[in-house]
Amino acid sequence: MPDQDPPIELTVERVRTDAGRGGTALSTRVTKVVTREGERAEAAHRGHDFVLIAGVGVAATYFEFLAPTLAQHGDVYALDLPGFAGLRRPEEQPTAAFFADQVERVLEHYGLENPVLIGHSMGTQVVTEVLVRHPEFTHGVLVSPVINEAERAVAVQGIRFAQSAVHENLHLMLTALSSYILCGVVYFLTVLPHMLRYRLSERIGSVEAHLLLIRGQHDRTSPRRFHSSLARAARKAAAVRTWEIEGAAHSIINAHAIGVAELTLDHLAGALARRGRMPSREAEVPPPRVTDLAMVLGATGSRIAEWVSALRGDDAGVARAKSAHAKILWRAFAPARSR
Repeated sequence: MPDQDPPIELTVERVRTDAGRGGTALSTRVTKVVTREGERAEAAHRGHDFVLIAGVGVAATYFEFLAPTLAQHGDVYALDLPGFAGLRRPEEQPTAAFFADQVERVLEHYGLENPVLIGHSMGTQVVTEVLVRHPEFTHGVLVSPVINEAERAVAVQGIRFAQSAVHENLHLMLTALSSYILCGVVYFLTVLPHMLRYRLSERIGSVEAHLLLIRGQHDRTSPRRFHSSLARAARKAAAVRTWEIEGAAHSIINAHAIGVAELTLDHLAGALARRGRMPSREAEVPPPRVTDLAMVLGATGSRIAEWVSALRGDDAGVARAKSAHAKILWRAFAPARSR
């Protein structure tokens, strides 16, 4: 039997990131995941700080498998940006540049001097903006980057998202749905035009860091040709690697979190080929060892408790629910593979 408690510690903190217009206080919720002393894996890249930024409408909850896997190699900071996950919505226009401002405040708050920035979907736009501003940062990971500029129309993107979604599992769909409800339709539709207008292929040309681009085989919103064009556009980057994970779709950072983590670690170690394809069996989160009723009810209950606490703005409640959920997942998956 696995240990009853995972060898990780999870805390939740609200970081004030912007006064906002009219003095309205804005904040970013940070879920910090660290490995207990003596438990961290020995590796050349040990000690990196990982900052995780999710896509439009969703929350740090998406990183429930990726965060503890990376925490075995460094401290992890998973962000809920303003307007998402029940946080106050900004009066400013929610552009990639605005969200990059919030990320910078978090980095300053924790004194992170050279973090590994990992963005998913719209989060890749935010990561790109931060990397453009900070040429001293050495590594960035863009997972499922958007928007494919050859298909910018809302209707087309909706179709592509639906085509990708049929390859996602039910757990992921329910996680996403709960996040979208917290975000709200109005704010989602406010952010969406900015995401569609952002020209990633232009901005990535000013990034100087080592870049890793990862996509899922079935991700129609982030197609292979788009990845190739981004790699060509990243002219100033120290290195660019493009990888694909078989069997994965858009939300690759959840069901295929092991693959994302392993590719990231190889990227940091300089041990990753310029391009490649990872088999699904190597990238998938392994099936749970425990699937009894107590596990199912416990996981569902802790997730509902987190959702309700976020809706109420109760960060202590969010922390308790996330910690309870992490323990349940650790026991059930016992644990996810690590290096």
